[in-house]
Amino acid sequence: MCGIVGYIGNKDAFPILIKGLKRLEYRGYDSAGIALLNGDLSVFKKAGKVSELEKFTEGHPLGATIGIGHTRWATHGVPNDLNAHPHISQSGDLAIIHNGIIENYASIKAELEKRGYAFHSDTDTEVLVNLIEEVRKTENSTLDDAVRIALNEVVGAYAIVIIDRKNPNQLIAARKGSPLVIGIGEDEFYIASDASPIIEYTQNVVYMDDQEYVVVNRDGTFTIRTLGNVEKSPAIQKLEMSLEAIEKGGFEHFMLKEIYEQPKAIEDSLRGRMNALQGWIKLGGVSEYEAKIDNAKRFIITACGTSWHSALIGEHLIEDLARVPVEVEYASEFRYRNPIINEGDVVIAISQSGETADTHAAIELAKERQALIFGICNVIGSSIARTAHAGTYTHAGPEIGVASTKAFSTQISILTLIALQIAMQKGTIPTSQIRTYLYELESIPRKIEEALKLDAQIKELAAIYKDAKNFLYLGRGYNFPVALEGALKLKEISYIHAEGYPAAEMKHGPIALIDEEMPVVFLATNQSAYEKIVSNVQEVKARKGKIIAVVNKGDKQIAALADHVIEVPETEEILSPLITIVPLQLLAYHIAILRGCNVDQPRNLAKSVTVE
Repeated sequence: MCGIVGYIGNKDAFPILIKGLKRLEYRGYDSAGIALLNGDLSVFKKAGKVSELEKFTEGHPLGATIGIGHTRWATHGVPNDLNAHPHISQSGDLAIIHNGIIENYASIKAELEKRGYAFHSDTDTEVLVNLIEEVRKTENSTLDDAVRIALNEVVGAYAIVIIDRKNPNQLIAARKGSPLVIGIGEDEFYIASDASPIIEYTQNVVYMDDQEYVVVNRDGTFTIRTLGNVEKSPAIQKLEMSLEAIEKGGFEHFMLKEIYEQPKAIEDSLRGRMNALQGWIKLGGVSEYEAKIDNAKRFIITACGTSWHSALIGEHLIEDLARVPVEVEYASEFRYRNPIINEGDVVIAISQSGETADTHAAIELAKERQALIFGICNVIGSSIARTAHAGTYTHAGPEIGVASTKAFSTQISILTLIALQIAMQKGTIPTSQIRTYLYELESIPRKIEEALKLDAQIKELAAIYKDAKNFLYLGRGYNFPVALEGALKLKEISYIHAEGYPAAEMKHGPIALIDEEMPVVFLATNQSAYEKIVSNVQEVKARKGKIIAVVNKGDKQIAALADHVIEVPETEEILSPLITIVPLQLLAYHIAILRGCNVDQPRNLAKSVTVE
């Protein structure tokens, strides 16, 4: 959710922190702040985006070689200057930045108030920094011991970084349930929520594990310990991302860039994992647990948001091809309804960031109940990647736009390979059919490039419907989850109310909404049930709804009924979501732009939801 950045070394900290916050702003942009140690502790924080903070600091002395910065997605307390981070302890000695939620903050706050502490914000974070101060005072301990003791008393999720006014040679950071990475330079350290603020300066990083804290020192030394006070040997890794990957690359917005990156992202997700000519598929995680996966009586796929929509497509794929029952669960509900999980079940967890708190909690529960956990995520070294027994990275590359696009298509690509590999291992469909699907999968990037050429046409369509109050998206079979995803994209970035439905369900209620003001988007590429979709289109037309139809190139029947036709390249029905989603992403993007919305940072949202 929130973005965290810290620096200690020999460089000027302020520009590093500001640039880092701008790169992390997709994680939250309600307010921003920095704390610098330059003889004293200087704190600047401001409601609004990082640019507002930058203006606010103009004219102030900012020279420092140690500091921390934060960009906030509000949980406790409204977005304002007081609730912005960093938060200061009552003595003025400690400053903290925090991503996550301290669930028992109210009881801790009440106890601290009895001890004479006064609070100036509505945040749980201010409570935490004063708890650490109180522990240091009462235990007469070092700051790192006080952090360890305090964190053992709190319940919840956090990534924190702390600086001490009395010690300008040290930063302390800790994590549980929220990501934190340490960049290691020449006698300098960078701390951040992800690698994007670090890649410009060093490729050497350490990904912190849950319930660990780190002490980094100006002399170039650092120590990682568990909250049980056991020292850990750090595993230093090389970053695989490039600086170019996190820049806009000539596009006006990250979202548009990422829509156009989908052909390459899908190629990267498939590379080395399949060969149509030779007829093989090899996902390491599936092969490693081949017997358990082949013998599974049930798959459960758990995810949130866009990843939940890809999970619904995965359900179709695995049941169609591998002939195993699949249940798709909202991760946010899964752990709270006492689900039935058996030892032989396979639980697939899908998350772009690999840090989604609800999804991580769901797989922890499933793991406790002896299910096999298979993770699908994009971010190397993420929490879900480390928690799962096995899994697959999507290799989509950094996705900065808050509304997910290429993550969705690469998740579908991986789910397709999983379903095909299991089908091959179990012999549930002929080898010749598997090869047909593999050849077609190899052609999908080229067909998406064709679909992207519709951009100008879709922009004209967006101008017609930019002032609509509601949208309805309808699809059948594999295209029903695409209808859900298309509606979500429009809601997220344009703030127009939109609903996705199975086309046949329209007559069971939503048809009451249809009049001459209602745009209805039909995903009508299905070869199966085509005539049924024609009937659904006619039902809308009879009620004067405005029909926007996404059809296969050359379609005549539905094209004759629709007000607007978007023709996409034809493909195998099981692969159609990879193509039909593209015009819906572009439609949402252009409508949002025409409405003056910030497509990369839509209101109230953040990229990585690391709180439950």
